Amino acid sequence: MNNTDINAFIKEHSALFWYIKEAARENISLNLLVETILQYGEIPDIKRLFELVGTEKVSEIFFKQISRSRCNYHPETKNFFTQYFKRNALGNINRPVK
Repeated sequence: MNNTDINAFIKEHSALFWYIKEAARENISLNLLVETILQYGEIPDIKRLFELVGTEKVSEIFFKQISRSRCNYHPETKNFFTQYFKRNALGNINRPVK
């Protein structure tokens, strides 16, 4: 995970972070980045996030976020990525072999 790549990724998607001052955007947490991209990003954005951070790490962050009493994900997004990560995250022993 390279911070310059992540910062460039954040700049490319700065419209998603409109509520954060431009100077502070490069300091956003990985948790916020994952939540924002999974919630509001498009398929190529999500693929790029997986490349930058790793599917396993994104999965780990996602499951921590949805286990809290207050969850910011839309129900459809939460359901989709719960199913996706259960099937495709590397730590899943029931994952089909490709």
